[in-house]
Amino acid sequence: MMGSYRKKAFTPVEVLAVVALCLFLLLLVPPVQYRMRGFAFTMTCGSQLSGIGKAILIYANDYEDEFPRAGGRQSPWAARIPDWKAADRYTAYGVTPGTGGGGGASISASFYLLVKYAELAPKRFVCTGDEGVTEFKLAKVRGLPRDFELIDAWDFGPEPPKHVSYAYHIPFGLYALTNTSDPNLAVAADRNPWMASSFTPARDFGRFQPDIAPFNGTTGAALQGNALAHKGDGQNVLFVDSHVEFAKRAYCGIEDDNIYTSWDGADQVRGLPAQFGSAPAHRRDSLLVNDPAVTEPK
Repeated sequence: MMGSYRKKAFTPVEVLAVVALCLFLLLLVPPVQYRMRGFAFTMTCGSQLSGIGKAILIYANDYEDEFPRAGGRQSPWAARIPDWKAADRYTAYGVTPGTGGGGGASISASFYLLVKYAELAPKRFVCTGDEGVTEFKLAKVRGLPRDFELIDAWDFGPEPPKHVSYAYHIPFGLYALTNTSDPNLAVAADRNPWMASSFTPARDFGRFQPDIAPFNGTTGAALQGNALAHKGDGQNVLFVDSHVEFAKRAYCGIEDDNIYTSWDGADQVRGLPAQFGSAPAHRRDSLLVNDPAVTEPK
Protein backbone atom coordinates (compact mmCIF):
# COMPACT_ATOMS: atom_id res chain seq x y z
CA MET A 1 0.00 0.00 0.00
CA MET A 2 1.36 3.39 -0.98
CA GLY A 3 1.94 5.94 1.74
CA SER A 4 -0.27 9.00 2.01
CA TYR A 5 0.77 12.09 0.02
CA ARG A 6 0.85 15.44 1.77
CA LYS A 7 0.51 18.46 -0.48
CA LYS A 8 3.15 21.03 0.33
CA ALA A 9 1.74 24.47 1.20
CA PHE A 10 3.27 27.70 -0.08
CA THR A 11 5.35 29.56 2.43
CA PRO A 12 4.55 33.25 3.09
CA VAL A 13 7.72 34.24 1.24
CA GLU A 14 6.67 32.26 -1.84
CA VAL A 15 3.19 33.81 -1.79
CA LEU A 16 4.67 37.31 -1.64
CA ALA A 17 6.99 36.47 -4.52
CA VAL A 18 4.07 35.33 -6.72
CA VAL A 19 2.03 38.45 -5.85
CA ALA A 20 4.99 40.70 -6.63
CA LEU A 21 5.48 38.98 -10.00
CA CYS A 22 1.79 39.40 -10.89
CA LEU A 23 1.89 43.09 -9.97
CA PHE A 24 5.01 43.56 -12.09
CA LEU A 25 3.33 41.93 -15.10
CA LEU A 26 0.25 44.12 -14.65
CA LEU A 27 2.44 47.21 -14.71
CA LEU A 28 3.79 46.09 -18.08
CA VAL A 29 0.35 45.71 -19.67
CA PRO A 30 -0.54 49.43 -20.15
CA PRO A 31 2.70 50.28 -22.02
CA VAL A 32 2.25 47.24 -24.26
CA GLN A 33 -1.36 48.21 -24.95
CA TYR A 34 -0.24 51.78 -25.62
CA ARG A 35 2.40 50.64 -28.13
CA MET A 36 -0.05 48.32 -29.85
CA ARG A 37 -2.60 51.13 -30.08
CA GLY A 38 0.00 53.44 -31.62
CA PHE A 39 0.97 50.70 -34.09
CA ALA A 40 -2.69 50.26 -35.06
CA PHE A 41 -3.03 54.02 -35.66
CA THR A 42 0.10 53.97 -37.80
CA MET A 43 -1.19 51.06 -39.90
CA THR A 44 -4.60 52.70 -40.35
CA CYS A 45 -2.98 55.96 -41.40
CA GLY A 46 -0.85 54.10 -43.94
CA SER A 47 -3.98 52.47 -45.32
CA GLN A 48 -5.64 55.88 -45.64
CA LEU A 49 -2.69 57.26 -47.60
CA SER A 50 -2.69 54.18 -49.81
CA GLY A 51 -6.33 54.88 -50.65
CA ILE A 52 -5.44 58.49 -51.47
CA GLY A 53 -2.66 57.24 -53.74
CA LYS A 54 -5.02 55.00 -55.68
CA ALA A 55 -7.50 57.86 -56.07
CA ILE A 56 -4.70 60.14 -57.35
CA LEU A 57 -3.87 57.57 -60.04
CA ILE A 58 -7.53 57.38 -61.06
CA TYR A 59 -7.69 61.17 -61.23
CA ALA A 60 -4.43 61.40 -63.21
CA ASN A 61 -5.65 58.87 -65.75
CA ASP A 62 -8.64 61.10 -66.43
CA TYR A 63 -6.73 64.40 -66.48
CA GLU A 64 -3.72 63.90 -68.76
CA ASP A 65 -1.44 62.45 -66.04
CA GLU A 66 -1.75 65.54 -63.84
CA PHE A 67 -2.15 65.14 -60.09
CA PRO A 68 -5.01 67.03 -58.39
CA ARG A 69 -4.60 70.80 -58.46
CA ALA A 70 -7.48 73.14 -57.68
CA GLY A 71 -7.94 76.56 -59.29
CA GLY A 72 -6.96 77.81 -62.73
CA ARG A 73 -3.73 77.24 -64.61
CA GLN A 74 -2.09 80.29 -63.10
CA SER A 75 -3.81 80.29 -59.69
CA PRO A 76 -1.39 80.67 -56.76
CA TRP A 77 -1.59 78.92 -53.41
CA ALA A 78 -4.30 80.55 -51.27
CA ALA A 79 -5.14 79.92 -47.62
CA ARG A 80 -8.79 79.31 -48.54
CA ILE A 81 -10.79 79.27 -51.76
CA PRO A 82 -13.37 82.08 -52.17
CA ASP A 83 -16.49 79.90 -52.03
CA TRP A 84 -16.52 76.17 -51.25
CA LYS A 85 -20.30 76.02 -51.91
CA ALA A 86 -20.20 77.72 -55.34
CA ALA A 87 -22.24 76.51 -58.29
CA ASP A 88 -19.21 76.38 -60.61
CA ARG A 89 -15.42 76.18 -60.46
CA TYR A 90 -14.90 79.78 -61.60
CA THR A 91 -16.80 81.17 -58.64
CA ALA A 92 -15.38 78.60 -56.26
CA TYR A 93 -11.77 79.56 -57.04
CA GLY A 94 -12.31 83.16 -58.16
CA VAL A 95 -10.99 82.32 -61.62
CA THR A 96 -11.84 84.46 -64.65
CA PRO A 97 -14.03 82.49 -67.09
CA GLY A 98 -12.46 81.98 -70.49
CA THR A 99 -8.91 82.97 -69.53
CA GLY A 100 -8.49 80.74 -66.48
CA GLY A 101 -6.50 83.51 -64.83
CA GLY A 102 -6.64 84.93 -61.34
CA GLY A 103 -8.21 83.38 -58.32
CA GLY A 104 -6.49 81.13 -55.82
CA ALA A 105 -6.63 77.56 -54.57
CA SER A 106 -5.68 75.70 -51.43
CA ILE A 107 -4.04 72.40 -50.60
CA SER A 108 -7.27 71.06 -49.12
CA ALA A 109 -9.27 72.09 -52.20
CA SER A 110 -6.79 70.17 -54.34
CA PHE A 111 -7.33 67.10 -52.15
CA TYR A 112 -11.09 67.61 -52.40
CA LEU A 113 -10.97 67.01 -56.14
CA LEU A 114 -10.50 63.35 -55.21
CA VAL A 115 -13.84 63.44 -53.39
CA LYS A 116 -15.58 65.09 -56.35
CA TYR A 117 -14.04 63.15 -59.21
CA ALA A 118 -12.51 59.94 -57.79
CA GLU A 119 -15.27 59.06 -55.30
CA LEU A 120 -12.94 59.07 -52.31
CA ALA A 121 -14.74 59.34 -48.97
CA PRO A 122 -13.80 62.35 -46.77
CA LYS A 123 -12.92 59.99 -43.91
CA ARG A 124 -9.91 58.89 -45.96
CA PHE A 125 -8.27 62.21 -45.17
CA VAL A 126 -8.39 61.68 -41.41
CA CYS A 127 -5.46 60.01 -39.65
CA THR A 128 -6.63 58.39 -36.39
CA GLY A 129 -3.36 59.43 -34.76
CA ASP A 130 -3.90 63.10 -35.65
CA GLU A 131 -5.72 64.42 -32.60
CA GLY A 132 -8.61 66.80 -33.22
CA VAL A 133 -9.11 66.17 -36.93
CA THR A 134 -12.58 64.85 -37.77
CA GLU A 135 -14.37 63.56 -40.83
CA PHE A 136 -16.07 66.25 -42.91
CA LYS A 137 -19.84 65.72 -42.88
CA LEU A 138 -22.32 67.95 -44.68
CA ALA A 139 -24.93 67.14 -42.05
CA LYS A 140 -22.97 69.21 -39.54
CA VAL A 141 -22.89 72.34 -41.74
CA ARG A 142 -25.81 74.72 -41.32
CA GLY A 143 -27.60 76.63 -44.04
CA LEU A 144 -26.98 74.28 -46.98
CA PRO A 145 -29.66 73.57 -49.58
CA ARG A 146 -31.52 70.36 -48.85
CA ASP A 147 -30.24 68.64 -52.01
CA PHE A 148 -26.59 69.74 -51.58
CA GLU A 149 -24.22 66.75 -51.78
CA LEU A 150 -20.50 66.10 -51.31
CA ILE A 151 -19.98 66.17 -55.07
CA ASP A 152 -21.38 69.72 -55.15
CA ALA A 153 -18.77 71.10 -52.75
CA TRP A 154 -15.30 72.38 -53.71
CA ASP A 155 -13.57 71.91 -50.37
CA PHE A 156 -13.95 70.34 -46.91
CA GLY A 157 -16.44 72.91 -45.62
CA PRO A 158 -15.82 76.32 -44.05
CA GLU A 159 -12.74 75.17 -42.05
CA PRO A 160 -10.96 72.55 -44.17
CA PRO A 161 -7.85 72.10 -41.96
CA LYS A 162 -10.08 70.58 -39.29
CA HIS A 163 -10.89 67.73 -41.67
CA VAL A 164 -7.57 67.00 -43.39
CA SER A 165 -4.64 65.27 -41.66
CA TYR A 166 -2.23 65.17 -44.57
CA ALA A 167 0.32 67.39 -46.25
CA TYR A 168 0.59 67.45 -50.05
CA HIS A 169 3.41 68.28 -52.45
CA ILE A 170 2.73 71.84 -53.61
CA PRO A 171 0.67 71.48 -56.82
CA PHE A 172 1.07 75.13 -57.85
CA GLY A 173 3.95 76.61 -59.81
CA LEU A 174 6.76 75.00 -61.78
CA TYR A 175 7.17 71.74 -59.93
CA ALA A 176 3.73 70.17 -59.73
CA LEU A 177 3.79 66.38 -59.85
CA THR A 178 2.40 64.13 -62.59
CA ASN A 179 2.30 60.42 -63.31
CA THR A 180 5.58 60.80 -65.18
CA SER A 181 7.48 62.41 -62.29
CA ASP A 182 10.31 60.54 -60.56
CA PRO A 183 8.65 57.62 -58.71
CA ASN A 184 10.77 58.34 -55.61
CA LEU A 185 9.28 61.79 -55.06
CA ALA A 186 6.94 62.12 -52.09
CA VAL A 187 3.34 63.07 -52.90
CA ALA A 188 1.68 63.20 -49.48
CA ALA A 189 2.41 62.41 -45.84
CA ASP A 190 1.32 63.22 -42.32
CA ARG A 191 1.00 66.93 -41.54
CA ASN A 192 4.08 69.15 -41.87
CA PRO A 193 5.49 69.79 -38.35
CA TRP A 194 6.71 73.29 -39.27
CA MET A 195 3.21 74.53 -40.12
CA ALA A 196 0.64 75.17 -37.40
CA SER A 197 -2.60 73.23 -37.53
CA SER A 198 -5.99 74.13 -36.09
CA PHE A 199 -5.03 72.16 -32.99
CA THR A 200 -1.26 72.42 -32.51
CA PRO A 201 1.39 75.12 -33.04
CA ALA A 202 4.32 74.68 -35.39
CA ARG A 203 7.42 73.07 -33.95
CA ASP A 204 10.59 75.03 -33.17
CA PHE A 205 12.81 74.45 -36.21
CA GLY A 206 15.88 75.42 -34.19
CA ARG A 207 15.63 72.17 -32.20
CA PHE A 208 15.87 70.01 -35.31
CA GLN A 209 19.22 68.52 -36.32
CA PRO A 210 19.52 65.47 -38.60
CA ASP A 211 21.51 62.58 -37.10
CA ILE A 212 23.63 62.10 -40.22
CA ALA A 213 26.72 63.90 -41.48
CA PRO A 214 27.50 66.76 -41.60
CA PHE A 215 24.91 67.67 -38.94
CA ASN A 216 25.52 64.73 -36.56
CA GLY A 217 22.63 65.60 -34.29
CA THR A 218 21.31 63.34 -31.56
CA THR A 219 18.46 60.91 -32.16
CA GLY A 220 16.18 63.20 -30.15
CA ALA A 221 17.13 66.21 -32.26
CA ALA A 222 16.51 64.25 -35.48
CA LEU A 223 13.07 63.16 -34.30
CA GLN A 224 12.12 66.81 -33.88
CA GLY A 225 11.75 66.91 -37.65
CA ASN A 226 9.04 64.23 -37.71
CA ALA A 227 5.29 64.69 -37.97
CA LEU A 228 3.32 64.98 -34.73
CA ALA A 229 0.64 62.42 -35.61
CA HIS A 230 2.56 59.32 -34.51
CA LYS A 231 4.13 60.59 -31.30
CA GLY A 232 7.11 61.85 -33.27
CA ASP A 233 8.27 58.33 -34.19
CA GLY A 234 7.99 58.97 -37.93
CA GLN A 235 5.51 59.58 -40.71
CA ASN A 236 3.60 57.61 -43.32
CA VAL A 237 4.68 58.79 -46.76
CA LEU A 238 3.01 58.27 -50.15
CA PHE A 239 5.33 58.31 -53.17
CA VAL A 240 4.67 58.92 -56.88
CA ASP A 241 4.81 55.19 -57.64
CA SER A 242 1.86 54.90 -55.17
CA HIS A 243 3.66 52.88 -52.51
CA VAL A 244 3.41 53.97 -48.87
CA GLU A 245 6.08 53.52 -46.23
CA PHE A 246 6.55 54.55 -42.62
CA ALA A 247 9.70 56.67 -42.62
CA LYS A 248 11.47 57.11 -39.28
CA ARG A 249 13.13 60.31 -40.46
CA ALA A 250 11.74 63.23 -42.49
CA TYR A 251 14.75 63.16 -44.84
CA CYS A 252 13.39 60.15 -46.72
CA GLY A 253 13.16 61.60 -50.23
CA ILE A 254 15.61 61.43 -53.11
CA GLU A 255 19.22 61.60 -51.81
CA ASP A 256 18.04 62.25 -48.23
CA ASP A 257 15.79 65.11 -49.32
CA ASN A 258 13.67 66.38 -46.43
CA ILE A 259 10.04 66.10 -47.52
CA TYR A 260 8.93 68.88 -45.14
CA THR A 261 11.52 71.53 -46.08
CA SER A 262 12.76 73.23 -49.23
CA TRP A 263 16.40 73.04 -50.24
CA ASP A 264 18.71 75.61 -48.66
CA GLY A 265 21.35 75.86 -51.35
CA ALA A 266 23.20 72.54 -51.32
CA ASP A 267 21.53 71.49 -48.06
CA GLN A 268 18.53 69.30 -48.78
CA VAL A 269 18.62 67.21 -45.58
CA ARG A 270 17.72 69.96 -43.11
CA GLY A 271 16.77 72.73 -45.53
CA LEU A 272 14.41 75.62 -44.84
CA PRO A 273 11.17 75.18 -42.87
CA ALA A 274 7.98 75.34 -44.91
CA GLN A 275 5.58 78.22 -44.48
CA PHE A 276 2.61 79.60 -46.37
CA GLY A 277 3.92 80.67 -49.77
CA SER A 278 6.90 78.27 -49.82
CA ALA A 279 7.82 76.51 -53.06
CA PRO A 280 10.13 73.63 -54.02
CA ALA A 281 13.62 74.75 -55.00
CA HIS A 282 14.06 72.07 -57.66
CA ARG A 283 12.15 69.43 -59.58
CA ARG A 284 13.58 66.78 -57.25
CA ASP A 285 12.73 68.75 -54.11
CA SER A 286 9.72 67.19 -52.38
CA LEU A 287 7.93 69.85 -50.34
CA LEU A 288 4.82 68.63 -48.56
CA VAL A 289 2.68 71.34 -46.96
CA ASN A 290 -0.74 71.93 -45.48
CA ASP A 291 -2.87 75.08 -45.47
CA PRO A 292 -2.27 77.60 -42.67
CA ALA A 293 -4.50 77.43 -39.62
CA VAL A 294 -6.75 80.47 -40.08
CA THR A 295 -10.48 80.70 -39.52
CA GLU A 296 -12.64 81.98 -42.33
CA PRO A 297 -16.21 83.32 -41.94
CA LYS A 298 -18.76 80.56 -42.30
